[in-house]
Amino acid sequence: MSTEQMNPFKIVQGQIKRAVDMLELEPAVYEVLKEPMRFLEVTFPVRMDDGSVRVFKGFRSQHNDAVGPTKGGIRFHPDVHADEVRALSMWMTFKCAVLGLPYGGGKGGVVCNPKELSKGELERISRGFFQAISQIVGPEKDIPAPDVYTNPQIMAWMVDEFSKIKESFQPGVITGKPIIIGGSLGRNEATARGCVITIREAAKKLGIEIKGARVAVQGYGNAGSIAARLMHEMGAAVIAVSDSKGGILNPAGLDPLKVLAFKDETGSVVGYPGTKPITNEELLELECEVLIPAALENQITAANAGRVRARIVGEAANGPTTPEADEILAKNGVFVIPDILANAGGVTVSYFEWCQNLYGFYWSEEEVNSRLEFMMVKAFENVYNMYKSKRVKPRDAAYLVAVDRVAQAMRVRGWLG
Repeated sequence: MSTEQMNPFKIVQGQIKRAVDMLELEPAVYEVLKEPMRFLEVTFPVRMDDGSVRVFKGFRSQHNDAVGPTKGGIRFHPDVHADEVRALSMWMTFKCAVLGLPYGGGKGGVVCNPKELSKGELERISRGFFQAISQIVGPEKDIPAPDVYTNPQIMAWMVDEFSKIKESFQPGVITGKPIIIGGSLGRNEATARGCVITIREAAKKLGIEIKGARVAVQGYGNAGSIAARLMHEMGAAVIAVSDSKGGILNPAGLDPLKVLAFKDETGSVVGYPGTKPITNEELLELECEVLIPAALENQITAANAGRVRARIVGEAANGPTTPEADEILAKNGVFVIPDILANAGGVTVSYFEWCQNLYGFYWSEEEVNSRLEFMMVKAFENVYNMYKSKRVKPRDAAYLVAVDRVAQAMRVRGWLG
């Protein structure tokens, strides 16, 4: 596969163009949506533990704010690059639009390796970056959140830095915070819970009984392990799971909580008693009803898509399926719940967190989960109805719903002439 095809910025531009053409929208819609409205690149100095000063580079992309302020995570990773951040901000626009949230898409990143940094260095980088982007973020402008290698503690430092700049406590500037400073109950499980809700709804439409359905989960971090537990609680048989070191298979089914305890103790699911070792690649090709890719992007490709035997693929990860693989899965009758719908539970509960911060009124976990259920079911129905009426792939259907919503907002605001 060429670099062009794998470049996330080019992929998302292609998805937007396809949706605009299918909806027969005015060409200006694509012209406005094909790149972010604002992209900030910053450099900032940080004093390291050894007394030296290192300069770090960071990015913040704000794609489109036609329906509301921009929203999206901040990642700390050595491979963060501008096109990746741009593309992720664009996907966030459509993820929010599919759910009907009053947000456009944003994304940020700092080029660094958190594994090589002390806690003090991480804190100084977090504060330095947020100070550098502070002019373009805020509860009514752009609301970041945790992403790859960032967490609630890093968000807490950023909230504190922004609050110092504004000279007042500003919890609504960021979501995914610790509960004690305005985080939302239910946020930790939201991505997995939303994914499992969409899988349940898809199973109903396809006549698949969840009780007894075989489930394989690639990736056993937060989203994967919680999705496995929730599927198990619904009566499904989780037959295989994997992490970066490899996978395990037991056709009779695994206890997801016991597997997680084993992973916490040993560092991997590999070696769990009573299982057969399998590779991550083999897991994707197992005979099962539900496959949940919850690891990295580009896992299901043109090379292996023809061997995927699941009936439903619920994309808990971002971009686990390449465009070529999507075509192959559709031809083979595999129902793919696209990432911008399947893993949108996280941003939905982030929206709830922001609402709670703005009102200073906090909800119970039951209320959060019940509101999440309502919004995920409604979003699934919208996408499924589009899929049926337009006779397109589920991913195309999700983009048609999302692009149409953003286009309507741009039109009424007078952006399209």
